[in-house]
Amino acid sequence: MAEQQLGVLKALDVAKTQLYHFTAIVIAGMGFFTDAYDLFCVSLVTKLLGRIYYFNPLSEKPGSLPPHVAAAVNGVALCGTLAGQLFFGWLGDKLGRKKVYGLTLIMMILCSVASGLSFGNQAKGVMTTLCFFRFWLGFGIGGDYPLSATIMSEYANKKTRGAFIAAVFAMQGVGILAGGFVGLAVSSIFDKKFPSPTYAEDRFLSTPPQADYIWRIIVMFGALPAALTYYWRMKMPETARYTALVAKNIKQATQDMSKVLQVELEMEERTEAKDPRLNYGLFSKEFLRRHGLPLLGCTTTWFLLDIAFYSQNLFQKDIFSAIGWIPKAATMNAIHEVFKIARAQTLIALCSTVPGYWFTVAFIDIIGRFAIQLMGFFMMTVFMFAIAFPYDHWIKPDNRIGFVVMYSLTFFFANFGPNATTFIVPAEIFPARLRSTCHGISAATGKAGAIVGAFGFLYAAQSQDKNKTDAGYPPGIGVKNSLIMLGVINFVGMLFTFLVPEPKGKSLEELSGEAEVEK
Repeated sequence: MAEQQLGVLKALDVAKTQLYHFTAIVIAGMGFFTDAYDLFCVSLVTKLLGRIYYFNPLSEKPGSLPPHVAAAVNGVALCGTLAGQLFFGWLGDKLGRKKVYGLTLIMMILCSVASGLSFGNQAKGVMTTLCFFRFWLGFGIGGDYPLSATIMSEYANKKTRGAFIAAVFAMQGVGILAGGFVGLAVSSIFDKKFPSPTYAEDRFLSTPPQADYIWRIIVMFGALPAALTYYWRMKMPETARYTALVAKNIKQATQDMSKVLQVELEMEERTEAKDPRLNYGLFSKEFLRRHGLPLLGCTTTWFLLDIAFYSQNLFQKDIFSAIGWIPKAATMNAIHEVFKIARAQTLIALCSTVPGYWFTVAFIDIIGRFAIQLMGFFMMTVFMFAIAFPYDHWIKPDNRIGFVVMYSLTFFFANFGPNATTFIVPAEIFPARLRSTCHGISAATGKAGAIVGAFGFLYAAQSQDKNKTDAGYPPGIGVKNSLIMLGVINFVGMLFTFLVPEPKGKSLEELSGEAEVEK
C-alpha cells in the first residue's frame, strides 16, 4: 500500500488561502520585480548611452552603441542569469531554500546600485564596469528563479497553487511597468530643468551633460523594492517540504507550519521506512525513467518560448521606430528620446503584457497549465504569421495601429500562455530534493533561448539592403523573415508541450511520486 502523506504537508495542501500566502507572494515576487525592471530598463537607456559615450560630431545621426557593445550590455545580464539559475538551483536543494534566498537578494541590491555607479566618463571604462556589474546582477536574479518558484509551490495549497506561483511571476509585469514609469518621470524632470535643442539643430547641445545622470538613476532605482523586502525574506521559515522530506526533521517542519498557518498541528513521529528506489539522484536511470520526458518537455518549451519572447522584447524600440511610433533620432534631443521610448514600452506593457500575466493567475487553476500553454503557443504562432506575411502592408502609415494591436496580442498570449506556465510547472512535478535543481535547469535552458533570441535577432532583423542597416551591422534577413522564423519556433514549442504533464489539483508528493512508497 502507498505510504500516507505526512500530516504537516497535508495541512498545507488543504489550508485555506490566508494573509500569509499573500505576504509570501509579495516577498517572493520582489525578486521578479527587480529582474524585469532591470532587464527592460536597459532597453530604455541603450540609445542614451550611445548618444553620450559614442558621440561623433561629424555624423548625421546621433551616436549609437557599436554592435558588440550593444550585444554585451543587453546580453551579459542574461548570461549571468543562466549561470545563477544553475548554481543557486543546485544550492537551494543542498542547503535549503531559505539560506540561499537572502544571498540572491543582497547580490541584486548591491549590483543594481553598482551598475549605476559605473566608473569614469570614458566609453571603455563605463561600458566595462556596467557589463561587469550587470553580469553579477544577472547571477543574483538567476538564483531567484528556482528559489521563488520552489518556495511558493511548497507553501501553497493544492487548490490554488498554480495561481500563487503565477502571481509571483506576474510581479515581472509590475516591474516592467515600474521601469516605464521611472523612465517617464526621470526624463520629464530633466527635460523641464535642462531644455536642449534637437540633434539636427545642434549636435553638441542636444545631449546636455546632465543626461548622464538619467540612465544612472533609472538603473539604480531597481534596488529599492528589493531592499525593502530583505527583512521579511529573512523572517520566512524554511519550507515544510524541505525540512520534512529533505532535511528529515518532521518535528521542526510541524512547528514552523503551526506558526505560519496559525493552527495547532499534531506532532508526528515516524520511523523512516525508506524505499531505496526513492533515493535516486539527478543522473540516475530511475530519474530518467520517472522524470526524463517531463524534464525534456520543460526545458525545450522554455527554450523555444524565450527565443521568441526576448527577441521581441529587447527590440521593441526598433519595431516602434520602424513603424514610426518613435520619431527619427536626429529630430529629438537625448532626453526626449528616453521619454518617447519609455512611453511606447509602457503603453505596450499596460495594454498587453500586464493583463496577460493576471489572466494566467485567474484561469490557471480552472483550465490547467497544459491548456494555457498549448493555446498560448498556438495564438503566438498565428499572430506572428499574421504580422510577418503581410509585413509590407503593416508598415504603411495608415495601418500602424493594426500592427501595434497584433504585436500586443502576441505579447498577451505569451504571458497568458507559455511565459507563465513554463515557470510554474517545473516547480511542481519534481521530487523535493531535486525540485530547485530541476527548476534551475529548465530556467537556464530558457535563458539560453533568451540569449539566442537577443543576440541572434540583433543581427537577423537588420535590413537586407546594406545601406539601411544600423551602423556597424552586416545586412541580416530583415524584420519580415525574422518574424516568420519566430512563428515557426512557436509552432515547434506547441508540439513539445505534449511532453509536459498536467499538475492541476494534485499534491506535490503525488506529482513527484514521493507518496508512492510500496511497503
